[in-house]
Amino acid sequence: MLVRHVLDRKGHATHFVGPDTIVLDALRLMAEHEIGALLVMQGDRVLGVVSERDYARKVALLGRASRETPVSQIMSAPAVTVSPDDTIDSCMRLVTDKRIRHLPVLEGGRVIGVLSIGDLVKAILGQQRETIEQLEAYIRS
Repeated sequence: MLVRHVLDRKGHATHFVGPDTIVLDALRLMAEHEIGALLVMQGDRVLGVVSERDYARKVALLGRASRETPVSQIMSAPAVTVSPDDTIDSCMRLVTDKRIRHLPVLEGGRVIGVLSIGDLVKAILGQQRETIEQLEAYIRS
């Protein structure tokens, strides 16, 4: 299964902030959309990803002020990106090896979506379920 297939099912919606956005505003946006991360963009360019994990580790634990700290100071950068033609298996290896949870999807240098580790797990489980059903049907026939 390819990234494009997962995006076609889940949708291409992306949420982002600029590098000068304060952390508190980014957290509010994440809460509003019930998501765990935002792309940090300047124009069409992805600078990084800011996540709840970044907030917990780089603001809360260090005693920084979320009302004063810009996301550019805590974002994970550079962003690890994938293309729509990458496989779900290769994406799962990436998030495992890099210990990240979100992958911006770029096509022709433009963001067309974001995959979370949850999206990848759901896709893999769906593939496995389909394989099991096919094998059971083959055995029954």
